[in-house]
Amino acid sequence: QVQLVESGGGLVQAGGSLRLSCAASGLASSNSYMGWFRQAPGKEREYVAAISWRGGTTYYVDSVKGRFTISRNNAKNTVYLQMNSLKPEDTADYYCAVQLFGAPSGNPASYKYWGQGTQVTVSS
Repeated sequence: QVQLVESGGGLVQAGGSLRLSCAASGLASSNSYMGWFRQAPGKEREYVAAISWRGGTTYYVDSVKGRFTISRNNAKNTVYLQMNSLKPEDTADYYCAVQLFGAPSGNPASYKYWGQGTQVTVSS
């Protein structure tokens, strides 16, 4: 049973930083990708970034490139999302998820397991 637990969300002023963590357990496939998504109230879930467990290749949506960094610690089975220069439009619930097979995808339907989410609020 795969379990994902996010932490690190909170309230921050515009321009500030937060680091989200996603601790994974029960994940056997080293070929999988870990993704971060976010969902603002009244909006669809949006892909943010992804990383491969094996090689550490990273992928980002254009709106966060240069501000967010996804990384992993294989020994701790944990993926991080370092978010700098935060903007009010980054306000959302942030979720980590696992894609078990195939090339990394920005489609939430490609991800099999999801965490419970952590809330990020950026004030102006």
